[in-house]
Amino acid sequence: MAISPLMPVYPRCDVRPVEGDHCHLIDEDGTRYLDFASGIAVNLLGHSHPGLIGAIQRQAERLMHVSNLYGSPQGERLAQSLVDATFADTVFFTNSGAEAVECAIKTARAYHQHDGGDANRTELITFTNAFHGRTMATISASNQEKMHKGFQPLLPGFVYCEFDDLEAARALVGPKTAGFLVEPIQGEGGIRPASQEFMSGLRAICDEHDLMLVLDEVQCGMARTGKLYAYEHYRIEPDVLATAKGIGGGFPLGACLATEKAARGMGFGTHGSTYGGNPLAMAAGQAVMDTVANEDFLGQVRDKGDRLRSRLEQFIGNYPDLFDCVRGMGLMLGIRMKVESRPFFVHLRDNHQLLTVAAGDQTLRVLPPLVAGDAEFDEFFDKLSAGAASYEIAEAA
Repeated sequence: MAISPLMPVYPRCDVRPVEGDHCHLIDEDGTRYLDFASGIAVNLLGHSHPGLIGAIQRQAERLMHVSNLYGSPQGERLAQSLVDATFADTVFFTNSGAEAVECAIKTARAYHQHDGGDANRTELITFTNAFHGRTMATISASNQEKMHKGFQPLLPGFVYCEFDDLEAARALVGPKTAGFLVEPIQGEGGIRPASQEFMSGLRAICDEHDLMLVLDEVQCGMARTGKLYAYEHYRIEPDVLATAKGIGGGFPLGACLATEKAARGMGFGTHGSTYGGNPLAMAAGQAVMDTVANEDFLGQVRDKGDRLRSRLEQFIGNYPDLFDCVRGMGLMLGIRMKVESRPFFVHLRDNHQLLTVAAGDQTLRVLPPLVAGDAEFDEFFDKLSAGAASYEIAEAA
């Protein structure tokens, strides 16, 4: 049997979208799906936002790529927007979340290996069930064996620790420790928010030992939780942060944010990207920032998230054998199930035209576009209710 033209690394389903309409995807045959997956937290403005589309169209007509050998007015503007809105003093633009995490790892190591640092500090403490990407460094940063299989040997420099266990993390700190790499809210791991004690404690340990607190906010960042970045919920600031997914609204874009102190080792020639920060990506990112980086929009996300969560918590009580609990923040919500979530996610997709995302820990991710409104939420519950009822009957049979 011949290999497919698309390398068969994805178990692709029969849904074949060709068009998007606000919070819906439209298949080749015209079937409409309610998209509460958002490209896995990417399409935060839905699929037909005029501000985002217009910005990309206008920039595409002017200039798409010139390389980073030249000055970048577009990149400078977006970087300044991010600096003004966050803890950061400086930004490196990438094409993806994995690249953003790679840059964050390099930044944390370079901090210690810079003149005046401690070159022995090369290890990052990471956490169980984390997902940081698919590059060699980012799979090495994860303890998930399913991502390691076939790609040995892993890269050294990562030590695994139980997620949300502050004392275990403290016990692992030693002379080789460069810092911590952590998702404030684990996405692939099952929409598991870290506790306040854990995040505050990691910040305190880093301050005590001059370590780097590196946050992976690829999935939970860019307004998804009702704050521009999830660290704000914990009233702490990181040293380095990786962001992607929603930052481009659907256009490939990521970024590594850092304080001036944390970036002291990232000088000329230490890092680079051919496409990173291209004018077209910068136009998309600026359009997203112009839309979401204000308290009015963020407040709406928090309000929608509160209402959606309340309805979900009430709903799952109707199916005590199917659902366990709801967790998450803002519009990054997970329904932990009492059965495996993947078959139910497939059932909702194939039989009720509702798109969600399966995750670890028997969790169903609910990641609607941040522009979804009452009509979309009502449609979501109609489909979810019908799906749960028909699934329960099928399971009983």
